[in-house]
Amino acid sequence: MNRLARPILVVLAGLLAWPIALTEQAGAWGFYGHRRINRMACFTLPPELFPFFKRHIDFISDHAVDPDRRRYADPEEAPRHYIDIDHYAHAGEDPFAVVPRTWDMAVQKFTEDTLKAYGIVPWHVQVMHGRLVQAFKRGDVDRILRHAADLGHYVGDAHVPLHTTENYNGQLTGQVGIHAFWESRIPELSAENYDHLVGRARYLNDPLTVAWEAVQASHLAVDSVLDLERKINGEYPEDMKFVFEDRGRGSMRFPSREYTQAYEASMNGMVERRMNASIITLGSFWYTAWVDAGQPDLERIETKEVSDSLKKVIAAEEEQWRMATKSLGRDHPE
Repeated sequence: MNRLARPILVVLAGLLAWPIALTEQAGAWGFYGHRRINRMACFTLPPELFPFFKRHIDFISDHAVDPDRRRYADPEEAPRHYIDIDHYAHAGEDPFAVVPRTWDMAVQKFTEDTLKAYGIVPWHVQVMHGRLVQAFKRGDVDRILRHAADLGHYVGDAHVPLHTTENYNGQLTGQVGIHAFWESRIPELSAENYDHLVGRARYLNDPLTVAWEAVQASHLAVDSVLDLERKINGEYPEDMKFVFEDRGRGSMRFPSREYTQAYEASMNGMVERRMNASIITLGSFWYTAWVDAGQPDLERIETKEVSDSLKKVIAAEEEQWRMATKSLGRDHPE
């Protein structure tokens, strides 16, 4: 059933139960989580890449969130962050057997408009990988840093279960708000205690396949994400579920620390595992792009800073984001 045809009462019930936080929590991992993934991925790189990435680690981390900000200015941006893979499954079919892996074959089968309507994240990861390869070949510091940071965002998105389903915010099951609960609130409260020793980046023989594997692993966790939240929600005392916290211009309601910890504990480390999978996969994508570019010597460009022109582009994007009232494309669930 199309998501718009779902009974409005289910959505309204969820809206009454959950906060809708229009703060810097947007994005698959929230702004905090995306920045952390990009930063930690730098430490997976071999000696040939690490000095360059370490020098620019703040840029790569800070701008991990740029793709979410572009959602407020670019109507083409939203589908790059997700894929509602279950849309393609009918009568018990495996959607990963139904949807072709390559973009051209998928367009032939479903049309480009359909693919964009339900998300294109694995294919866009491949696109960004290709752009990073070209940036490395040119020795273009602006493009290397910009594409590396952006690639980190989309790789992170592919590792989030709720970015692989039509029920992306629990709106079909009366769980509206679970999107921000799982991928923003939990990392914000717990990630400082996560063990991010994930090993050394490796060469990816088939980057597109790796992107699809990330989506498939994420989708396998969707039922647990939803079922366990429903169970904890039914067991936890109502007066202990939420707290008000000062955010930006006022106080907003969020799941309490205790409630959040109970949900996270029920998932037995799932959020940490998906975040760590994002980190090592991202480092491997960066390393693979460098190898595919011919392993250029980054020492000769290591000390170069981003150009004033790129700074102006980024400043203009941030201004559009601050001035916008609503993202373009599918509404941000947070």
